[in-house]
Amino acid sequence: MRKFLKAILLIVILLIIVAGAFALYINFRSMPHYAVQEPTIQVEVTSQRVASGHKLASMLCFNCHYNTATEKFSGRELTEAPQFGKIYSANITQDKNAGIGKWTDGQIIYFIRTGLKPTGEYVPPYMPKLAHIADEDMYSIIAFLRSDDPWVQANTTPSKKLVPSFLTKFLLTIKAFKPFDFPKETIPLPDTTNKVAWGKYIALYQYECFACHSKDFSTNNYNFPEKSAGFFGGGNEMHQMNGAEIYSQNITPDPETGIGKLSEEDFAKALRTGVLPNGQGELHYPMVQYSGLSDGEVSSIYAYLKTVPPIKNKVERNFAK
Repeated sequence: MRKFLKAILLIVILLIIVAGAFALYINFRSMPHYAVQEPTIQVEVTSQRVASGHKLASMLCFNCHYNTATEKFSGRELTEAPQFGKIYSANITQDKNAGIGKWTDGQIIYFIRTGLKPTGEYVPPYMPKLAHIADEDMYSIIAFLRSDDPWVQANTTPSKKLVPSFLTKFLLTIKAFKPFDFPKETIPLPDTTNKVAWGKYIALYQYECFACHSKDFSTNNYNFPEKSAGFFGGGNEMHQMNGAEIYSQNITPDPETGIGKLSEEDFAKALRTGVLPNGQGELHYPMVQYSGLSDGEVSSIYAYLKTVPPIKNKVERNFAK
């Protein structure tokens, strides 16, 4: 019996040593690097693409990359998801040293789709990866970044070094966070005559609404969004600028805890202005007002969300004032 207990104790000690060594390895490892295959793409900059790109950037990039001090996309500290560490958005202005002025169109597109910089360094999912956005939308983003818009004019503010948390490093180590594959085929724009298909494209691939409105960033499935835990059921913990906790809302069609009883008009008003119906108050940061969405886009998002499987999950609206 004593020999058996000693054997068990020895196994436990060995497991503790192995676990400790693994934890030390994770804690001190650097951000991973991968091989990069830069596509040969040269985007034609047209006024139509610049306008479309500005609209996309105002809802995709502005919230994280806009710096109020410089009034440009020179980057800032992102305090909304502290579970990932001390993180900063990059300078994506046209500056050739501090920004992305030296990057080719192919390098920018490859980075946005895969998460890999030209150096091969991987940026985890707190930087959204537009792996499934249509090629034409991607070209519009590039055209905007190459334009004379004040937001992207060269600024010398250097990008700050990321300090990833243990959680981030752990998820990187077990490959829960890893680069996306670069598309092998052309990705077309959606059929805008099909409201559900158009709304699905916007909510899953263009603006990735599911990323915040599902259960947790760490359990999101960006290749197959519908497989994300708590898909659109809310409850994802985020933080406001002052550090206060806030949780994403349930926007499945559940009538009691989701948007099942919300009319399309009320949904549109909330999405564009942040004002909720019947005196329920307002939406708060990091949810932004998508005022640039067209009537067709809003109506399509609403139509698509009505097809999502309802989840009964009441999320308390504990907004910090």
